[in-house]
Amino acid sequence: MTASKPLAAQHGLSRPRLGSLAHLAIFAWALLIVTLATAQNDALIVILCLGALGTIYPHALRRLARPRWIVLFAILLGVTLLFGDGETDLLLWGLPLSSQNLISGVYMLLRALVILLAADGLATSIDITEVAGLFERAGLSGLGFSLGVAVNLIPNIREGATHAWHSLWMRGGLRSQWWRGLQLFALTVLTNALRRSEDIVLAAEVRAFSPERSRGFSLRVGRLDWLVVVAGALSILLFLFLAG
Repeated sequence: MTASKPLAAQHGLSRPRLGSLAHLAIFAWALLIVTLATAQNDALIVILCLGALGTIYPHALRRLARPRWIVLFAILLGVTLLFGDGETDLLLWGLPLSSQNLISGVYMLLRALVILLAADGLATSIDITEVAGLFERAGLSGLGFSLGVAVNLIPNIREGATHAWHSLWMRGGLRSQWWRGLQLFALTVLTNALRRSEDIVLAAEVRAFSPERSRGFSLRVGRLDWLVVVAGALSILLFLFLAG
């Protein structure tokens, strides 16, 4: 008489390679790297962190490669170049610039990319109810629900902003009165976000939601989660040892 297979195996299901625990650990690891790597000499560490995040979250990396993000990054770098306090020692296209400002701007851009990749990867790879339940189990009643509402708004804000931008562009709102068009764009995105959050709160009230009666959910643990946690902790300890 043969033993029956587990229910998950019978349905062709198995634990994922990376579960929610691993994604949370990766997010915390990336934030710690950015926080600890304050000196420009740590640029290699930040680049390695950026490469690791790009490998784990290629979808988030592709989103950051879109033209609107590239324009935003170029503006950020340009502001640092033009308004930094470094000594002028470069001449680029007839503009006197500072190499120190250039290095500072690139390093700041790398750290911003790490944060954006980590946040986008976490938001698209984990069920926010698990994170909310984690806060509830820690005794922070209501914080989990607030966090869930905030993270739930991220895809909605992204989609609404894209639609608003395309509508504004097709109607010529950025040609004659571009400043007025940007104001209307920001107002539209903010209004849609507030309306969406109000709908979520009203839906919770209709279902008689109360922070006092909320319950915690356990995190999904993948096959490689503990390996990711240990590797992240060891890399942080190694960085602190080398930096010290």
